[in-house]
Amino acid sequence: MKLLLDTHTIIWFVEGNSSLSLTARQAIENPHNSKYVSIISFWEMMIKINLGKLEMKMAFIGFYEYLLRRNVSILPLELAHILHLQNLPTHHKDPFDRILIAQALSENMTLVSVDSNFSQYDITMLW
Repeated sequence: MKLLLDTHTIIWFVEGNSSLSLTARQAIENPHNSKYVSIISFWEMMIKINLGKLEMKMAFIGFYEYLLRRNVSILPLELAHILHLQNLPTHHKDPFDRILIAQALSENMTLVSVDSNFSQYDITMLW
């Protein structure tokens, strides 16, 4: 299974936060699943860190290296993802989340998120 991890999902996974569901944790830890974090999530984290809205337990670069050691790949933003936004209903207004939805649809990925707004879209979700 190809998993696209929402921003909060990957933060909770790395930091061992109990808010991450057992199902999500097991899917992320399963070596048979391919795990991805969108470059958009890194951008969102950096914006929130710079605004003082997010504090992380480890340095940003350490966070990134931790993911690489656990075979989590970075999903780049492609033109195909942006074009997918053209037909995406506006159930969700958050631009970061809309890109994640478009990427999940475009790449046929399962989106791992607790965000109930995502369920309004025709995507496969896991939580």
